[in-house]
Amino acid sequence: MSLEEVAKRAKVSTATVSRVLNDIAGVRHATRARVLRAAEELHYHPNLHARTLAGGRSTTLGMIVSNMENPFFLDIFKAAETQARGRGYDIILANTGYDSEKLVNNIRHMIGWRVAGLALVVSEMEQSLTNQLMDLNIPVVFYDVGEARKNITNIKVNYASGIAEVVNYLYGLGHHRMALVSHHSSLGPLGTREQAFRETVEKFAPAVQWRVASSTDTLEGGRRAARELLNSGLDPTAIMCVNDFMALGVMRELRESGIQVPADISVTGFDNISLAEIANPALSTLNIPREKIGQMMADALTSGEQMESQKFLIEPEFIIRGTTGRARITAFRTRA
Repeated sequence: MSLEEVAKRAKVSTATVSRVLNDIAGVRHATRARVLRAAEELHYHPNLHARTLAGGRSTTLGMIVSNMENPFFLDIFKAAETQARGRGYDIILANTGYDSEKLVNNIRHMIGWRVAGLALVVSEMEQSLTNQLMDLNIPVVFYDVGEARKNITNIKVNYASGIAEVVNYLYGLGHHRMALVSHHSSLGPLGTREQAFRETVEKFAPAVQWRVASSTDTLEGGRRAARELLNSGLDPTAIMCVNDFMALGVMRELRESGIQVPADISVTGFDNISLAEIANPALSTLNIPREKIGQMMADALTSGEQMESQKFLIEPEFIIRGTTGRARITAFRTRA
């Protein structure tokens, strides 16, 4: 399939197709959508380095992540990169910012580079894209999305059990007003965490009051969510976060509001990034073995064996540190 055929299908020039596929600004949204739809319908993937590969096999792997700013994703990448390089492979990394259109573009570019394997550490995967990736003649690894099929290895975390363990632990410490800080809750893996929180706290109804605050997967997003909760009227004694990155933002906002952790509010995270242990106080969190996950991804993409579907379920381990304690009894006033 050629660039010209995509241009003909989309009723635009080849230059416009090139700008869209290379994610260059200046193309109207409607036109961009039409080009991407045409490329998808025609299964067009540009070969970006055919000359380099003439007569040889690719030793380049691709990895696409949702948020390069969050250390969780970089930890997985670094572990995978180390493992892959030990086997003679390099890894190129791309970021989506939780944007499904960028995910499609990044996959297209990776295939264009003729990568030998592709790892996707993303939440914004759609079923139609999963089906297309099944048709590739290369190994693919999904983290947290999709299902194991033909050439696809699937790695998932048992978020439901982890979230339930934390809620039960906090309830045992007397916390009857709990909140969850989340982001992109409409996306599968994140929606799973929120659903697990809702289902677990509702088991304690009416004794437990709860609320969910959503923002962006950033430190500032954690701060905004904390402000929302402080102004919500809930007067939470515990705030759970879907990841450590946002939890650190929550802790910063609480500290600047004159609120002590855990004396006034307990805080928990998810992932156990290195910053969680050196935070003050150290963050109670659920550990996800990021180094192991990265190594598993590299192994699946470089094994050289016949591609078969594999699936792995990882159980998170709750690590109790200094940000959780018994619930306070009296209410407090935040700074104006």
